[in-house]
This record gives sequence, C-alpha cells and structure tokens, in this order.
Amino acid sequence: MTICLLSENCHLLNSTVLNFAIMLKSFLLPLLFLCFVACINNSNENTVNAAKANEAEKALLDAVTKFPDSLLLREELIQYYRDSADYDKAIAATEAALQKDSLNDRLWNIKANLYFENYDTLNAIAALNRAANINPLPQYILTLGSMYAQKRDSAALHIADFLLKKQLTDNTKDAFFIKGLYYNFSGDKLKAIGFFDKCLNLDYNYMFAYREKAIALYDLGRYNDAITVLDKAVTVQTRFDEGYYWLGRCLEKTGKTADAIEEYKTALSISPDYVEAKDALARLGVK
Repeated sequence: MTICLLSENCHLLNSTVLNFAIMLKSFLLPLLFLCFVACINNSNENTVNAAKANEAEKALLDAVTKFPDSLLLREELIQYYRDSADYDKAIAATEAALQKDSLNDRLWNIKANLYFENYDTLNAIAALNRAANINPLPQYILTLGSMYAQKRDSAALHIADFLLKKQLTDNTKDAFFIKGLYYNFSGDKLKAIGFFDKCLNLDYNYMFAYREKAIALYDLGRYNDAITVLDKAVTVQTRFDEGYYWLGRCLEKTGKTADAIEEYKTALSISPDYVEAKDALARLGVK
C-alpha cells in the first residue's frame, strides 16, 4: 500500500515538474530569442561602425598616398586617430609627416600635444622644445614653462625669468603664473599664492590663476578662503567648470554636502564629460 501511494505521489510530482518545465520553456524561449536578436543587432551595429571607421581611415590613407606633400591631409589623418584616442597611430602619422618636413614647428607642437594627452610628459616636453627651438612662439614657451612647472623642474623658473625680461604685460602675468605653478607643485603653497595674486592683479580674467590659488588654499586646509577665491572666479566667468568643481570639493570639506552636490552638478551641466565631477557625485550617492 505504501508503495502504491509512493508511486502515485511520484506520478503527480513528475506531472507537476513536466507542466512547470513546459511553462518555463514557453516563457524563456521568447525571452532568449529577444536576447539573441538584440545581440545580433548590437553585433551588426558594431560591425557596421567598424566598417565605416575602416573606410574613413582607408580614404585618408589613400589621399595621403596620392598627395604626399599635402600637410592638410596629413593633419586630417592625425586628427582622425586623435579623435579615436588611437595615440600610437596618431603619433606615428605625425612622425611620418615630420620625415617630410622636420623643421615644421606646428607638427612638433602637435606631437607634443599628443604625447601630453597620452600622459607622456617627458616626450611632450622634448617635442615642444623642438617646436620652440624652431620657432619661439609665446604659446610654445608658455606651455613648456607650465609642463616644466608640473614636473617640478627648475627650468620653469628660467623660462619665467626669460618672459619677465621681455617687460610686456602679457608675458609678465604668464611668468608669474608659471612661477606660481612651479611652487604649487613643489609644495611651497604660500609662495605660490603670492605669484598667483601678482598674476591676478595684472589680469583678473586669468581663470587658471584662480583655480591654482584655490587649490593651494585647499591643500593648506583654508577651505573658506578657497571658496572666496572660487566664488569670484565663477562670477567673472560663469561657465568656469573647474571653478564649480573645486567649489564642490571645498564645500564638502566644510560639511556642506548638499551645496557641494549642486556645484558638481553645475560643473557637469557645463562639461558633461567632466569625469572628476561625475566621480564626486557617485561617491556622494547621486546618480
């Protein structure tokens, strides 16, 4: 009798399992099919995009081959790789262009920018030195001074002194900024602030001087003083995204989290790809 009951229960259990399996199958098969179709569509879209990219690259390469002396076409190819964040190819294309014209300061400057964007400061400095030696344009010298300053290289001070000897207002304010940047990165915050103040006294629109002065004050723990500097900066330039970001950093330190969130949001509204602002909001639990 017990055996019969067990057999009957097993039959009922098997029937239930079978019905559940049929139901599950009827639910999962369409879902799996939709996922399969979506994967195919994504794969097809990626394939199409890759094909278009290959066609664009091939068209540019063919054009450069056909017109090897065209600097414009070579720069378009370099920019194509740069936009794709393929810095190895961009640098290689720049070097190929320099083989045609090794005294082209513009190409050396492009190469310096590519290295800098690819976080290779040493090669960026070397390339920019070549550009400045060929054609000592103010923008090359200023950028070079800033790069040396960030590396805590005293060559930044020599460049700043060179600019001061020119005794022109534009050169003077930039020289003060480079000196401030050097001392900021070297850890002498008070000396850095003095030079940033000199820079701002000559040009109250010098936004990077506001930023660096605020960072120096932030590093010293003088958050309210930094907020005062940044408030002035974003009043002068209402779309100064870095000003709003650093305001957020300072406000966080003073315990004003809600206000900090608003400043981070403002920075993102100006520059939607501002990674640091995104990370700050994520850290505070804001999507």
